Amino acid sequence: MIGCCDSRCSPEVIFNSRPGELFVVRNIANLVPPYAPDAQAHGVSAALEFGVMALGVKHIVVLGHAQCGGIKAFVEDAEPLTPGDFIGNWMKLITPAAEKIGPRGSRPVDKYLTLLEQANVALSLDNLMTFPRLRSKVERGDIRLHGAYFGVATGQLSVRDPASGEFAQVAADEYRRLFARPNF
Repeated sequence: MIGCCDSRCSPEVIFNSRPGELFVVRNIANLVPPYAPDAQAHGVSAALEFGVMALGVKHIVVLGHAQCGGIKAFVEDAEPLTPGDFIGNWMKLITPAAEKIGPRGSRPVDKYLTLLEQANVALSLDNLMTFPRLRSKVERGDIRLHGAYFGVATGQLSVRDPASGEFAQVAADEYRRLFARPNF
């Protein structure tokens, strides 16, 4: 599970899981950077490698959410918080998602933010496929990738249809059936 560090979006609570049922990686805006085999420290990449190679995970879920502060900061192009600007450099990873949906134009800001939050989930799913070992496991059917989106104010969960890229709300009965006893 790759989720945002926003405390309102706890994957363990959203998916009704017990300790030990989910391997969770959380960061600002639930981002997965593209594969970059260099000498730098890569926390998300290290967690992916551990989950895939050591734990043998069968499903990877990228969980985005409404009212994401990281996405909002990206859209507002806020000033850096510190001279090193770790956050600003991290937020640059959102650029391809923003380019894909285009400029805000006349769209209401809340609609644009939702589009970008969901496009960011799709971008992270695409970036997962840049990891050679993970890609081969996905192509063989050993691992499945999923996109999900949580409505902070509504408590509604939507899942991404891989064929259309659209997010559809999971009905309450289906949610209980799918996640009453998680098996991923």
